[in-house]
Amino acid sequence: MPTAYVLLNSDLGSDESIIKEVKQILTGEDVEFEIQGVYGVYDIVLKLTSDDAEKLRGIITNKVRKISKVQSTLTMMVIEEQENL
Repeated sequence: MPTAYVLLNSDLGSDESIIKEVKQILTGEDVEFEIQGVYGVYDIVLKLTSDDAEKLRGIITNKVRKISKVQSTLTMMVIEEQENL
């Protein structure tokens, strides 16, 4: 099943509002997701899963990356062929 991990950098102190906004955006979509604030180089980790890889790419590109307080993202798509090794 297509899965993506998205690491987000946010404006200082805006991680909670970004998490809330991502939850609102994704609630209406046909995707499973987990989102958490983290310590380290990145501020937020988002895991997205869907039956459609193109849908994941569209959500990341057209919705998540366009949130105003998101400074940058790093997206990692899971290699599906290796999931059952």
